[in-house]
Amino acid sequence: MAAAEGPVLLFPSTSSMSARVEAVVVFNICDSYVRRPDQAERVIGTLLGSVLPDGTVHVRNSYVVPHNESPDQVALDIEYHHNMYASHHKVNPKEVIVGWFSTGFGVSGGSTLIHDFYSREVQSPIHLTVDTGFTRGDASIKAYISSNLSLGDRHLAAQFQEIPLDLRMLEAGKVGFDILKSTIVEKLPNDLEGMESSMEKLYVLIDEIYKYVDDVVEGRVAPDNKIGRFISDAVASMPKLSPAAFDKLFNDRIQDNLALVYLSSITRTQISIAEKLNTAAQIL
Repeated sequence: MAAAEGPVLLFPSTSSMSARVEAVVVFNICDSYVRRPDQAERVIGTLLGSVLPDGTVHVRNSYVVPHNESPDQVALDIEYHHNMYASHHKVNPKEVIVGWFSTGFGVSGGSTLIHDFYSREVQSPIHLTVDTGFTRGDASIKAYISSNLSLGDRHLAAQFQEIPLDLRMLEAGKVGFDILKSTIVEKLPNDLEGMESSMEKLYVLIDEIYKYVDDVVEGRVAPDNKIGRFISDAVASMPKLSPAAFDKLFNDRIQDNLALVYLSSITRTQISIAEKLNTAAQIL
């Protein structure tokens, strides 16, 4: 007896797509959120970059797109979006539209409508969210792709799936991002405080490497050739300096930073005195 045939519920398969985001993109999004109109609850915009040969979406730039949002609809300034993209494309033709971003935690109700628009601009756009409201105590950054959930030939809904995200930062960018992740910041760290924070993190990483190597030597942990090559490359990249030469180099850098702090303090003092003298001259 033949089995009855009927519509089959098709679930989207898990994609191997991943995203790589430069730190400047996150800083641009945060800056745009601070400068948003008073009535706007969030900002949205376009992500620019390229797709690498392995399928990774590399996001290198972004710009905000004005919009009006209500519970049941979202209106984008499409003309502004196209003009901004044309301007960016003239400066850097290699950067194309790869997706869009929004501030807030996770995917919201209007995200499907916006994603449909960007799906007409580029195939398989990504959606980047930056939690500028610190919903869970820190600035959560996540990337998503949208897949169709269908029953037979009938499209039921769109499902957003989170994909792996690699946030690329230099040391200076990491210091700034660590400050942004804190909900309360008394003041920005100077060069010496930033160096002290970096050295403390470096000590922690060195201790973890020491512990891992000891565990491998003692047989408590199975050796991993990939980790071993990473450690070997890191050690080989260090310049061969004697302890005395390293101490001299380190102390010279500290003296340079102290000189910069001293010169900046003198400059602020001179500016303050000049302003007071100017104010006194105007009164007289």
